[in-house]
Amino acid sequence: MKRIGVFTSGGDAPGMNACVRAVVRGAVYHGIEVFGIRRGYSGMIAGDLYKMESYSVSNIIQRGGTILKSARSKEFMTPEGRKKAYDNLQEHGIEGLVAIGGNGTFTGAMIFGNEYGIPTVGAPGTIDNDLYGTDYTIGFDTAVNTALDAIDRIRDTASSHDRIFFIEVMGRDSGYIAVQSGIAGGAELVMVPEVLTPISEVVETLKQGWSRSKSSSIIIVAEGDEEGSAAEVAEKIKAQVDEDADIRVTTLGHTQRGGPPSAYDRILASRLGLGALEGLIAGQKNVMAGIINNDLVYTPFEDTIRLPKPINEDLLRMVKILSV
Repeated sequence: MKRIGVFTSGGDAPGMNACVRAVVRGAVYHGIEVFGIRRGYSGMIAGDLYKMESYSVSNIIQRGGTILKSARSKEFMTPEGRKKAYDNLQEHGIEGLVAIGGNGTFTGAMIFGNEYGIPTVGAPGTIDNDLYGTDYTIGFDTAVNTALDAIDRIRDTASSHDRIFFIEVMGRDSGYIAVQSGIAGGAELVMVPEVLTPISEVVETLKQGWSRSKSSSIIIVAEGDEEGSAAEVAEKIKAQVDEDADIRVTTLGHTQRGGPPSAYDRILASRLGLGALEGLIAGQKNVMAGIINNDLVYTPFEDTIRLPKPINEDLLRMVKILSV
């Protein structure tokens, strides 16, 4: 293999730049030419590729976002769009790809690889930590710490004014951010998509706290919880508790995606980027590089996309025990 392409796709995640850096410098080390593809599959279709050198990734390891930019491409979902992408890769002599992204990115890569035979190895870049085949994904640690910083600040206000705060964190299909930031932030309750937490349980938790003279509470709600958003949950609670209860809602939103990656995410991204590249060199294809029990492993895209990654029930149990 003499020439490869690298791209980022889907939602941005802190550490993507560190991963791109590892791919580019690893390629230079192994004597392979590397082309950056801007805006993911959209750029592949548009032919927006450029050659990258070692200096191309200088001073980016500490930056959030992605220098290659990201986009979602409806056109790539069509056979005509994928044919355009393939033709552009052929024109540039691209023999393999490193795809940095999540479930949607790998679904597209798997279909593309099956149709045209271009080998692709993925690196898991998503703050949700919802991909089977790796203990942690790039950006998750930073997102948790960003959420935790906000929770700590809100806790000060909640305590000062005897308030109940419902804090919404990202996680449309996954409650990993909610659980970990909730444990670290001392939340009274965490609501996640994987486990149904009925409103009655939330009310009971609050009442138990009041019986122990607890004057403020923090409830963490993942955006995909079955009871609704944090605002919707708060409205349901208001209808069932003392009308004098001071209830507030904070939605952290996209603040969790931005900012400099943590040390952990920089190291993880570097390891996964180099692992993806060297897997590609070794003949791997249609797989994702991941870290399980501190070992580099490769998991077929089909399994990464299809198999669930459940939350450890002990973590959910921990929230209840430690909030007493």
